[in-house]
Amino acid sequence: MAQYSFTNYTVFGDKAAIAVCAVIIILLMTSYVSRKRSLRMYMNIIASIMFAAVVNIICHVVYNGGNPSLYWLVYVLRSLYQALLFDVFFLFALYTTEITRMEHSKARIAVIIATVFFLGIVILDVVLTALGVGFRIEPNGRVVSRTNLFMIGYAVFVVFQIFLMCSVRNLIYKRVLYSFLGTVAISLLIQTEQFLLKQSTLTTLTFAFPAIAMLYIVHSNPYNVTIGAVDARALEDTVRTMYARERQFLYLGFFLPEYEAEGKELPQEVRAVVRKLAWNYFRSAVLFQIDHGQMVLLAPKRRNRDYEKRIQKLLAAFDKQYQRYQIPYKIVIGESVEEVSRKNEYASLIRSVQRELPENTVYRIVPDDIFRYDRNEYILRELADIHNKRDLNDPRVLAYCQPVFNLRTRQFDTAEALMRLQLDRTGIVTPDQFISPAEKHGYIHTLTEIILHKTCTEIKRLTEDGFQIRRISVNVSVLELKEESFCEDVRRIIRDSGIPEEKIAIELTESRSDADFLVMKAKIEELRSEGIRFYLDDFGTGYSNMERIMELPFDIIKFDRSLVIASGTGERSERIVENLAHMFRDMDYSVLYEGVEDDVDEERCREMSASYLQGYKYSRPVPIERLRDFLQKPERP
Repeated sequence: MAQYSFTNYTVFGDKAAIAVCAVIIILLMTSYVSRKRSLRMYMNIIASIMFAAVVNIICHVVYNGGNPSLYWLVYVLRSLYQALLFDVFFLFALYTTEITRMEHSKARIAVIIATVFFLGIVILDVVLTALGVGFRIEPNGRVVSRTNLFMIGYAVFVVFQIFLMCSVRNLIYKRVLYSFLGTVAISLLIQTEQFLLKQSTLTTLTFAFPAIAMLYIVHSNPYNVTIGAVDARALEDTVRTMYARERQFLYLGFFLPEYEAEGKELPQEVRAVVRKLAWNYFRSAVLFQIDHGQMVLLAPKRRNRDYEKRIQKLLAAFDKQYQRYQIPYKIVIGESVEEVSRKNEYASLIRSVQRELPENTVYRIVPDDIFRYDRNEYILRELADIHNKRDLNDPRVLAYCQPVFNLRTRQFDTAEALMRLQLDRTGIVTPDQFISPAEKHGYIHTLTEIILHKTCTEIKRLTEDGFQIRRISVNVSVLELKEESFCEDVRRIIRDSGIPEEKIAIELTESRSDADFLVMKAKIEELRSEGIRFYLDDFGTGYSNMERIMELPFDIIKFDRSLVIASGTGERSERIVENLAHMFRDMDYSVLYEGVEDDVDEERCREMSASYLQGYKYSRPVPIERLRDFLQKPERP
């Protein structure tokens, strides 16, 4: 029968397909997409569609020329055209296994099936054509064919692609799946209509529809059109590409603290200033918005060899705008470093440095900053590992303590447990370097469990050896009290150690939050009823709400070192501190002074209603195993 779909053709569809592919290529070249293996596959798909459209146009031009001596070329071009379209199907199958990160064994099976389909259909088409039972042009120019192998192959590949996408539905976001299948469905409807109407104009274009969907869903990284920036993913990909090509670059991090909160947009005048950053001062520079109020400008050195002058010009323009709008800022400037590029951590490095800067500061990143950042990241990774393993005997967490002098008994019979980390790369790490990140990342409760366990273990040893130990206090973050299991965790660790509950005290700092106050009160009351004592830590530092303190059932109020210092600056200050301590004593609280460093401090604190004294006069923090050096020795028989 006649294959009217070949002769009922206009060039419009293939020209449209070429235009669409050209637009996609332009977008890929001018936007910041991830330069991964999946992108290379995607570019091959676009190339095959574009090449197929060109081949099909040439094929019909030759056929319509009516020269029988060139009909052999029509056979070749038509077979090549169909092979290219089936190659698109084949590449889509490979592409699907790549973007979904399909399990290797399953991906291998999918690739084998796609390869068999592809080669089988292409070879069968050539064989049928050669035998004269497939596509054939008669001497009078009439096209005939006994079978429409293309539509059979088209249907087979569509079914296979749909099956493949559905088989990985649990590996991809559902809307991605639905959008791809939706475009495939539209392409299939158009192709089916063409088959029924015996036309072929839009065949190539239908292959471009799923490609457009993948461009938007998988590879797009659109500009923020109001400021000309792309997002953090583009920054990581750009750094990765430049590192792979051994390209050096400089970077400028801009942070506007007023616009840090989510939902706060830059005002129009600020957006106008930001838009100029990438285009007006550096060649081939790119601006990235990595967070709210946080932007990074990256420029290649080889295109900006006079970059120092350009930096100064940019900073002068920025300062001019600051004088006009008075919007606080923090700017850091740096040059690419092999180690940071390899780890692709510029966004984190910039944030880390900016966190320590005062507002309205321009700062040059130096090697020491990178060293500190790398050290802090290492500590954070170790904290994460400690948290994940949850080993109560983890050797990286060291239990230290500072003995406390009891003025009533004239003995060291209590102590404060303190924490240190012992890490391979850094040695001893003090709390000021790890407590804050541990709290921020949710690791602090694990550390507390470990130090509580080790403290209980040491108390057990001391009592078994006959030493007189009244109690040891352990610091607890207010954040931990929000853990539903907090009280049970504390009880379990003390119970498993076999020591009485009154041998443990918990130190807490006051919270400003009403919600935290209620949680704190409930947890204190629950554990205190079982014999655990509670200290209010750091009284006198910054914020103290006397009404709330009175509502919480603390046993001991710890006066911070700052009050000890203040009491020594004059009679008036001493009277204030003394009256505060006297008030607490009259209300049945014990007062512990921290930071007692010499005899003068000791004598003054004695006169200010002290019950306990703690400080360098008696001992610096020592490993908890050395606490026995300060305790009452067991009596010899």
